[in-house]
Amino acid sequence: MASGSTLTVWLRGLDRPRLARVLAARRDTASPPEPRSAGELADRLQRPGSVALALPRLTLPCLQAAEALAALGARASRDALAELLGATAPAAARALEATLEVLADHALVWPDGDGTLHMAGPLGQAWDTPLDLDAPLEELLTGATSDELRGMLVALGVKPPGTKQLRLAALAEHHSDPELIASLVAKAPAAARKLLERRAMSAPRQPDFIMFGAPGAGSEPGERWALERGLLVQDRHRYGPARMPVEVALALRGPDWHAPFDPAPPAVRLVPVTATEVARETAAAATAFAAHAASVLSACSAAPPARLKSGGVGARELARIGKAAQADDAVVRITLEAAYAAGLLARDGDRVAATKAYDAWAAQEPSEQFAALIKAWRNLPLTPSQARDEDDKALPAVSAVSGAPPCDGCLQTRHGLLAAAASLPAGQGARATSDLGALVAWHRPLADRTPQDETPFATAIREAELLGVLARGALSPLGTALRADDTDELAAVCRRLLPAATGTARIGVDLTAVVAGTPTARLDALLDSTADRETRGTASVWRFSAGSIRRALDSGRTSDEITADLSAIATGPLPQPLAYLIADTARRHGRVRIAPAACVIHGEEPALLAEIAVHSKLAKLGLRRLAPTVLVSRSPLDQTLAALRAEGYAPVAETADATVRVEKTRPQRAAAPVPAPRRARTQAGLRSTAAPHPAKARTADLNGLAAQLLTAPPTTPEPDPFGPAGIPFGTDTEEIVAGYAKWLSYSDVRQLAHAIDTGTAVTVDYVATSGSRTVRTLDRLTLDPPYLGAWCHLRDAERVFTLSGIHGVMPA
Repeated sequence: MASGSTLTVWLRGLDRPRLARVLAARRDTASPPEPRSAGELADRLQRPGSVALALPRLTLPCLQAAEALAALGARASRDALAELLGATAPAAARALEATLEVLADHALVWPDGDGTLHMAGPLGQAWDTPLDLDAPLEELLTGATSDELRGMLVALGVKPPGTKQLRLAALAEHHSDPELIASLVAKAPAAARKLLERRAMSAPRQPDFIMFGAPGAGSEPGERWALERGLLVQDRHRYGPARMPVEVALALRGPDWHAPFDPAPPAVRLVPVTATEVARETAAAATAFAAHAASVLSACSAAPPARLKSGGVGARELARIGKAAQADDAVVRITLEAAYAAGLLARDGDRVAATKAYDAWAAQEPSEQFAALIKAWRNLPLTPSQARDEDDKALPAVSAVSGAPPCDGCLQTRHGLLAAAASLPAGQGARATSDLGALVAWHRPLADRTPQDETPFATAIREAELLGVLARGALSPLGTALRADDTDELAAVCRRLLPAATGTARIGVDLTAVVAGTPTARLDALLDSTADRETRGTASVWRFSAGSIRRALDSGRTSDEITADLSAIATGPLPQPLAYLIADTARRHGRVRIAPAACVIHGEEPALLAEIAVHSKLAKLGLRRLAPTVLVSRSPLDQTLAALRAEGYAPVAETADATVRVEKTRPQRAAAPVPAPRRARTQAGLRSTAAPHPAKARTADLNGLAAQLLTAPPTTPEPDPFGPAGIPFGTDTEEIVAGYAKWLSYSDVRQLAHAIDTGTAVTVDYVATSGSRTVRTLDRLTLDPPYLGAWCHLRDAERVFTLSGIHGVMPA
């Protein structure tokens, strides 16, 4: 029966709570349009994409049991699975039963009426060689001829039956007896025995490419002996080494070998913690992050960060935002990624700017602001604070802008951390949060790890501590609400932990304003407009100065309005020094004014200037009277001059040094003729006054060239671009390398070209496009101008380098 049919039958036999559990575990299959029948649901559950989404959510024992079942085949009994996993003891058997229940909840493995276990088709294809075991013998011999089967039976000492099907059945029966296989291999030649024992423990790796002329079947010592007896089978449908049937591999591994099965999570060193301690630390972390996040987004709102050409926000902009918000790089990155996911930031041309949703968010209480960000953080398909990639290159923030693919493994890392922390006993926390890494790996074996982590999942753990999800090594109330994905509970926890925004400030005689806690949006905007912020965090400090008050006056506010606004938010009366500062700055404000002017009109007759100022046809010039004899115009000098002359006035223009500009049109003349070439010298050493006859000149030139060639050395070196006295390029490779590697000296060019031509290794000083400098040893060099392909010993992989980035060459 097909797996889809057995799954449909199994789903129909479930009660409502169990079916609801299956739908909850595989939420993607219940998305609209909703399935209308058990058959349609079974079809969705067995789609490859749906199974691929379910796998990263499984724990280590679930993956181990599924891999063992895939090794046994699509249909296997519970007893066979328990025997393979070594889970026959009562405690291990109960753990295996619980594991199978979890797999059934995900509709990946389910039993039929007689207890046989079935698995979803795509799940069996998740491993090429589960447990390093290949396919069963009958599957591998599907394409074998009857004569080939007869030869195998004869070699085994078994009388071959008459038909192909019977011969295949006889071979399968023989190979299913582990004792027969073990005794046969024990009597094999030494080379064949070594080969079979090695293959039994690990399946051979499939080649990445086909190399023509490679050795054929039976090329390894002892392989032909094994092929003749069906202990190894050469697959005719794909290129690669001979394959070992699963029956042979299990027989050679012996009865004491079992597939790995770890139903118990790794132990974590614990310390007692109280709920009060956890809540206190959670509140401190959440309050600090909320304050810094508000500052980061305020800085982005005031000056939107520029976007890199490749997408995202680069290191320079991140450093600028961090300096303005007084926050470290991790906090800036987490805030930007969460804000972008929450719709508070969006791409706006070549920048990442705040949206209208940010304005509404900024007016909310800190608890509501923090709840929106931490909920977005929970579902981010990346590790936001990861600053370096696997090649140690800087990563931009807001990677979604650049179209980076989502990382489901990163999301599962976060969910695995929540599950790991939730599994700790009540009232206990991890002594060192780094110990949680092994527990995360057990809960989510397929989770992605950050390359720079010194301990497993250190970056994700650090993020959880910054946000208050983890406190004193235990899961905080915030983490509990996040794990349950309960929005209402999360909002309630945030309201309980984070204090309300402060709307008042304590203004001191030292011209400072101190706000304890997070200021409201109105208070923050008022103090930012009238004072300079000095510190941020759980307490913020602003300082008033003549420059900050002048800035407020420049924005159109009066001294009375500034005084009234500050008095409204102050906890007491305004200090006298601040009142004096506001009054004195307002008194001096605007005493000197600067007016825009394209040119100035001045004269000695006030009446004439007054007439020009009110002339209706000159209104388009934008004239303005500054003094009885001075007008300013918003139009350029030449345009103003032409307009005045058109109305009958006779103005003159002045130069920058106040002298009258003389307007004189120069007559246009052709450019000077090109001088004639120099004449050839005559025999008397004087220049000829008449042009020589063309035929005679050509003859003279040829005779001179012939004389020069006869007296020249046997060979003349070609000019060297590295210097007029240098030597020529020895090979074409040198000339090509020199044309692109502009930073290399001639000796370096020759050394690199020699390594390319001879295939020898060489060490180069390489500067990447990001500016990072590394010293790399390269081998197997291939020239493809302007690129150089090579095997990089530093990265242990094939890499492509630009020739222009090579700044030095040394012997390997």
